[in-house]
Amino acid sequence: QVQLVESGGGLVQPGGSLRLSCAASGTIFSIDAMGWYRQAPGKQRELVAVVTSGGRTNYADWVKGRFTISRDNAKNTVYLQMNSLKPEDTAVYYCNAVVRKFDFTRTPYWGQGTQVTVSS
Repeated sequence: QVQLVESGGGLVQPGGSLRLSCAASGTIFSIDAMGWYRQAPGKQRELVAVVTSGGRTNYADWVKGRFTISRDNAKNTVYLQMNSLKPEDTAVYYCNAVVRKFDFTRTPYWGQGTQVTVSS
């Protein structure tokens, strides 16, 4: 099996920064895309950012340069640096990874989520 463990969430004041991390472990041959999604109360889960194994990135339009996604392939870890945080960024942030196993099947996995709260 594959596990995704997230860390780095918490409470931060508006304008502050947080860095989320997500490490994948288990039966992994390689990982294709890794990404971050978020879900605010009463809203649907939405894409924040995604990065391919080759380093190509894609961001939600509303990120507008505030967030940066990166990954360390050797550590099977993806990061999300969040700057200039706003109260509307408050949500549970979920890590996602598309894992290729040794039989070459591809399966998406989700982390358990980490709470980010932006409030004064």
